[in-house]
Amino acid sequence: MTRDLVLVTGGSGFLAGHCIRALLDAGYDVRTTMRSSAREAGLREALRWAGIEAGERLRVVVADLERDEGWEEAASGCAYVLHLASPLLAVAPKDEDDLIRPAREGTLRVLRAAHRAGVKRVVLTSSFAAIGYGSTRKRPYDERDWTDLAAPGLAAYPKSKTLAERAAWDFVDGEGQGLELSVVNPVGIFGPLLGPDLSASILLVKTMLEGRLWALPRLMFGIVDVRDVADLHLRAMVDPAAAGERFLAVAGDFMTMQAIAQALKDGLGGGAGKVSTRLLPDWLVRLVARFSAAARQAATPELGRVKNATSAKAQAMLGWQPRPAAEALVATGESLLKFGLIGR
Repeated sequence: MTRDLVLVTGGSGFLAGHCIRALLDAGYDVRTTMRSSAREAGLREALRWAGIEAGERLRVVVADLERDEGWEEAASGCAYVLHLASPLLAVAPKDEDDLIRPAREGTLRVLRAAHRAGVKRVVLTSSFAAIGYGSTRKRPYDERDWTDLAAPGLAAYPKSKTLAERAAWDFVDGEGQGLELSVVNPVGIFGPLLGPDLSASILLVKTMLEGRLWALPRLMFGIVDVRDVADLHLRAMVDPAAAGERFLAVAGDFMTMQAIAQALKDGLGGGAGKVSTRLLPDWLVRLVARFSAAARQAATPELGRVKNATSAKAQAMLGWQPRPAAEALVATGESLLKFGLIGR
């Protein structure tokens, strides 16, 4: 059983917790970064809920994507790095550079530290946001596609993910030569919680279960289970074929909001009694968007768009097999109910 040391950035995040769990299960030692050491206790408690007593096999280093301090210590002695940390603001920023700058510069900080430390491979968590926005495709989106940064009305988040990933590829092609890079591009990540911290996708299910989303806009997006995204990171970390490749992580076809709601009702029964499947008229979404910057940037450009993506590359090259999207959604709801987070 291996005892290689792996750095996971952003250890307090939803996906990071599952990656840390998967790494410990696989026999790796883990070092993780957090912006504050105060969050270490919460991570260890979450791992205990998952049946893992990490002990000294897990170490925490304080490091911030916007500062140089801590990254050299974090990367020292590591065989691999999973770079998951990324800024995500609760509301759309007035200045898009407030999101773009830390995403891009933070990625380069991590890559430079990894290169100096002699790390073999970095797996960067990018996003479908770097693949499928600002353009239309009749075929499903795949790893050949990039978000069109020149598209009018493109929100800050897809810009930040696209520019950060582009910067990563440019780095390994230039000053970072010798460092291997693999990239994972997940769609919306759902699945079981390890604790009470909620990501944006989990908040969507919470809102639906609480009946606060009384009607649904005509939007559709991809679903993938957090456990499968963690598994794909580990495969991309060690498989020789994964070096220099990007992998789209999606479980089956994209789902409409109505299909997501119905999957929750079918899988959770009475637990989803408040979930609405009513459709929100497009004109009302556009009216709301006139008074809401978040709705204007997030919903309006995608309203009514039919889109899809494929994970055929990850399945063929790395043997990755994601569980069905409905299973990921139901696992999300079950966790929210288990932790008593509905109505809170």
